[in-house]
Amino acid sequence: MATSEPVSGNPAGAGPAERRLRPGVLRWLWYALGGRLPARFSPWVLHDTTTRTWALRHLLRAFVQLAVPIGLVLLLVPGEFWIRAMAAVGGILLGLFFSLAYMPETTENRVKRAGYPAGTAHEARERNARLRETEERERRRSAAARRAVRYRARQGR
Repeated sequence: MATSEPVSGNPAGAGPAERRLRPGVLRWLWYALGGRLPARFSPWVLHDTTTRTWALRHLLRAFVQLAVPIGLVLLLVPGEFWIRAMAAVGGILLGLFFSLAYMPETTENRVKRAGYPAGTAHEARERNARLRETEERERRRSAAARRAVRYRARQGR
């Protein structure tokens, strides 16, 4: 089952009236394991790979991908459990290391498979970062102006 959420500040340039269709649990699992989603989920894929928490989302997908082989190691490999558990921990660390090393390329590939041109995710993340920096600068500037007004009022100026 798919749910939808309103688009606000969609990096793809979609208007606020559009709705971004979100995949259900089974489709998300397929997506997390590397599968391609239908075209109607393309705006969500772009959002998933460009939102502020895109790196955490990538790590969650990596954990899902590692869950299958790690589970098999814990269940099927003979030997004491602590040895299997240490092998699983080593596998998780190595898998996460490679996942982090290729994070930008992997997310860019997901966006490309969703039908966007190469480089779209990087450009959207850069644009969102500039937007956040501008908003933060304005917030700090207005806070400094309010402090200056309070300071002058205390000084009687």
